[in-house]
Amino acid sequence: MRRRGSDFRRRKRFPDVLWWALCSFVVLLFICILSRGSQIESRPALSKRAYRHDRIMEGLNITEEMLSPNSVTRQLNDQISLAKAFVVIAKESNNLQFAWELSAQIRNSQILLSNAATRRAPLTTRESESAVRDMALLLYQAQQLHYDSATMIMRLKAKIQSLDEQMNSVTEKSQKYGQIAAEEVPKSLYCLGVRLTTEWFRSPNLQKKLKEKRQVEMKLKDNNLFHFCVFSDNILATSVVVNSTALNSIDPENIVFHLVTDEINYAAMKAWFAMNDFRGVTVDVQKFEDFSWLNASYVPVLKQLQDSEIQNYYFSGNSDDGRTPIKFRNPKYLSMLNHLRFYIPEVFPALKKVVFLDDDIVVRKDLSALFSIDLNGNVNGAVETCMETFHRYHKYLNYSHPLIRAHFDPDACGWAFGMNIFDLVEWRKRNVTGIYHYWQEKNVDRTLWKLGTLPPGLLTFYGLTEPLDPSWHVLGFGYTNIDPQLIESGAVLHFNGNSKPWLKIGMEKYKPLWEKYVDYSHPLLQQCNFH
Repeated sequence: MRRRGSDFRRRKRFPDVLWWALCSFVVLLFICILSRGSQIESRPALSKRAYRHDRIMEGLNITEEMLSPNSVTRQLNDQISLAKAFVVIAKESNNLQFAWELSAQIRNSQILLSNAATRRAPLTTRESESAVRDMALLLYQAQQLHYDSATMIMRLKAKIQSLDEQMNSVTEKSQKYGQIAAEEVPKSLYCLGVRLTTEWFRSPNLQKKLKEKRQVEMKLKDNNLFHFCVFSDNILATSVVVNSTALNSIDPENIVFHLVTDEINYAAMKAWFAMNDFRGVTVDVQKFEDFSWLNASYVPVLKQLQDSEIQNYYFSGNSDDGRTPIKFRNPKYLSMLNHLRFYIPEVFPALKKVVFLDDDIVVRKDLSALFSIDLNGNVNGAVETCMETFHRYHKYLNYSHPLIRAHFDPDACGWAFGMNIFDLVEWRKRNVTGIYHYWQEKNVDRTLWKLGTLPPGLLTFYGLTEPLDPSWHVLGFGYTNIDPQLIESGAVLHFNGNSKPWLKIGMEKYKPLWEKYVDYSHPLLQQCNFH
């Protein structure tokens, strides 16, 4: 009986324990539900649209890369770019509320980036994590909106086309204005020419001084000296070429400069080099109008200048309804000073070797070693330009023309005018000027090439050019950024391009390289407001 009573009491207690356990579980469950509800209510709403935060978080794939402390700025910038695209799409779909939310978050992210830039310290993960996550949620929501993709693609293409047209229009105007600015003669340069011309004709001492210098006329034909030639109508630029060469020369008294200009600037050029000394450098000034061999029957360019169609093309600009870019219609490309480089043996019949320099260069090292370079039987020593930023033959010539296609390798390496060493003995032997005449005559209709003297130079000296070390001639100072190491090692720095250092549009960071060789304290320069 006692054992039976004990069993009965155990069976009676078991339902009591089970009941208390169930009650405790229900109470705990109710507390968890309340706390979960309060957490959800306390979270800020990112959007007024009806979607569940936990569902979005489940669909997101926020990787460790997005929250990487090493790329916070990149993450924010990438998110801003993507969000801007979605803003456009949302507006096109008339979803203005969502577009406003995206725009607000874009502003928040931009403020973060701006603050970091202002304090000059990188964004930390802690301060940017919230912005990255909030933007990620909005971008995820944007991806879930099912827009009419085909319509949006068409709209975006139309916008892209419209923007391209606007960009092309602005680029064309920029090129036109830039070309006009590059072609202008600054008032200060014009003033200098006028004052020098006046000084020349009213000062017998200058003319006497020049006659005294004629005593060194034998130097002009002495092939044991270092001969340089410059063809220019820019007095100040030519002066910088001569001055920089003299100042960086080991033995300036063995240097002879042969300058050729035009009738207009002849007196001014003579006056400037008569009144200034360049460490004993011999300077001779000529004008191309005095060359009896320079006539239309011999020189194709002069013959073309007399052609009414050519004059209309270059000077009136009405022959093709503006289809040809303005840079191809610049009359300077028919200037004899520009084409005299193809007649150097005729200009200097007594010389055997000469270095040709453009007037927009600065010399930074002694150039006497150029005259001892072996050209291996070639005529032209030049620096090749078929590196990353420059071009090969097919970039300059029209390879759809059968003559070009038949005679020249399109991948042949181009080279630069501006600093060239010419073997005039080989030039005469190979009749290089005759080759130039042949191609110039073939291009009377401008179908082989359009612009400048480099394309005919590439044709004329094809197979006759010896590559020089790139440090002899560094290009690009008139239009691009140059590696500082190239500047340091360069012997000749070339301001090719529109941004010449004597113009207001010159590249400010490279102007000091050129201005170093201008004496701004000279009375005439001060009178003409050079500064």
